[in-house]
Amino acid sequence: MSKVRIYTLAKELGVDNHKMLELLDGLGVAYKSVSSTIEEETVELIKQLLAEEAGADTAGASAAPAVAETTPATETAAAPAEPAATPARQPEAEPAAEPVNEVPHRAPVVTIMGHVDHGKTSLLDYIRKTKVAAKEAGGITQHVGAFEAKTSKGKIVFIDTPGHEAFTTIRARGANVADIAIIVIAADDSLMPQTREAIAHAQAAKVPMIVAINKVDLPQADPEKVKTDLTQLNLVPEEYGGDVVVVPVSAKTGEGVEDLLEYISLTAELEDLRADPKGQFSGVIIEGRVDKQAGVLATVMVQEGTLHVGDFLVVGESYGKIKAMTDSNGGRIKEAGPSTPVQILGFSEVPSSGEKVQSAKNEHAAREVIALRADQRRDEEDARDRRRAQRSLEDLLGPLGEVRTVNLILRADTQGSVEAIQGILARKESDDVKINVMLSGIGAPTEGDVLLASTAEATILCFSVTPAGGVKKVADTKGIEIKSFRIIYELIDEVDRLIKGNLEPVFEERYLGRAEVRMVIRHPKSGNIAGSYVTDGMFRRNAKAKVTRGKQVVYEGTVVGLKRFKDDVREVQTGYECGINLDWNDVMEGDIIEATEMVEVEQA
Repeated sequence: MSKVRIYTLAKELGVDNHKMLELLDGLGVAYKSVSSTIEEETVELIKQLLAEEAGADTAGASAAPAVAETTPATETAAAPAEPAATPARQPEAEPAAEPVNEVPHRAPVVTIMGHVDHGKTSLLDYIRKTKVAAKEAGGITQHVGAFEAKTSKGKIVFIDTPGHEAFTTIRARGANVADIAIIVIAADDSLMPQTREAIAHAQAAKVPMIVAINKVDLPQADPEKVKTDLTQLNLVPEEYGGDVVVVPVSAKTGEGVEDLLEYISLTAELEDLRADPKGQFSGVIIEGRVDKQAGVLATVMVQEGTLHVGDFLVVGESYGKIKAMTDSNGGRIKEAGPSTPVQILGFSEVPSSGEKVQSAKNEHAAREVIALRADQRRDEEDARDRRRAQRSLEDLLGPLGEVRTVNLILRADTQGSVEAIQGILARKESDDVKINVMLSGIGAPTEGDVLLASTAEATILCFSVTPAGGVKKVADTKGIEIKSFRIIYELIDEVDRLIKGNLEPVFEERYLGRAEVRMVIRHPKSGNIAGSYVTDGMFRRNAKAKVTRGKQVVYEGTVVGLKRFKDDVREVQTGYECGINLDWNDVMEGDIIEATEMVEVEQA
């Protein structure tokens, strides 16, 4: 029996995708997305339902004229009162519906990511040539770093970024620019290290993903192998019963490109992307550069409101006035609405990618915003320093009583090591703690790994590889831990420590030993040292100490130092004399010192 895709049926019947999904929900039909297929019997049921709805609407519409025709003349006198009442009720109904339609839809912003030489640029070039007017072809990327494609479903904006690292740099600054991520995978190459990285970055950003299997025109192309390999990353294609949209395409012949654009439009429709062109302006810097002739040029993606020439903009702790704006065609424009990439001339300093942009009424208002941001930055830096000094259990673990996730990025010297470590980690999961290996690869960690770790709050673990100095410096700046190991058991111990760090620790006080103070030694630097004899157990440096005089406890503190004659020692056993240095100077002969330590109880 033939099957039909949901969005195809909706298109044939002239029904909105949301309406079609509502009908399927009403019938109790299971589906993953609008690109899922349904049986022919279900198709017939939907057609019947729509026909019944249409019939009911027609009957309702024809009933009104029939009533009007058969109205007796005696009732005609009451008719003038009705038209007067109807207009009074209509304005009440309309304002209630207005807020829903008040904010219009905006075009989706799409970024294309993947491994080197898998055809990202070729795919963008094909879309650019076929979907952009002839006058717009050529030099678009040089102008703005983004372009608009006109499709049968409307406008789609593509960001032409250098790769997933730039994408995550923007995400790390808290700016959600892209609405949809396209992961390009070559059909003759399948998953590669940068492909895995790109997928991890898109997952960390929590944006919808569409996989485009490129180069299907090649004789050695094997799209089925790519789909099978995707399942290893828990990305199950729709035809295998999953929810990942996979589209075979060829950037050379154009095969499947229309389907890809169709899926982008469908995803955007389901995401229900909206922006108010009349609202307060907000945007994000895509890139910034210095032109020898023009000066500082910044590419801004308008997200809300409308940008006009002459507006004052604030970026970080600097501001500028828009002197000129250029669209993706290289033409001068005076205003730009939501989901529009524009190049702006007017900044005195080059802004960083991912910086949020907001407008100001005038120069005075812009200066006030900058002063306020400078104060906030200083306060945040002070607060960050204080948090580093004393981090509470709640800061480290988050709210207790819920399943916690340990995010990891693995780097090893060989693929065999990576697989072995992943196998061990899989057995370490429990009901309370889940281990999420966001990214695993061969070779030293990169700056991209650090950016991903900062976005997803992950720890980077390295086995038999060491990070470069520059990568370590970036990690230190962002407060990301990179831990290197040469012995696999040490790496596993570190993972155990991370897992335990995500569980509420349970400690108990354990008895160590007892000593009798036989003389007090006065020391000019260390204070009073208790010359003692260990009568039971053992004493250890940094242990907890309790001093008893007679039957009364006179002090509770810490053993800050232990000496045997003139030597500092870590511990002293039963039957030996020693000097015990407490952080307390009132010790006396005859006192009994008892040592204990706090030990974490092993949890089942």
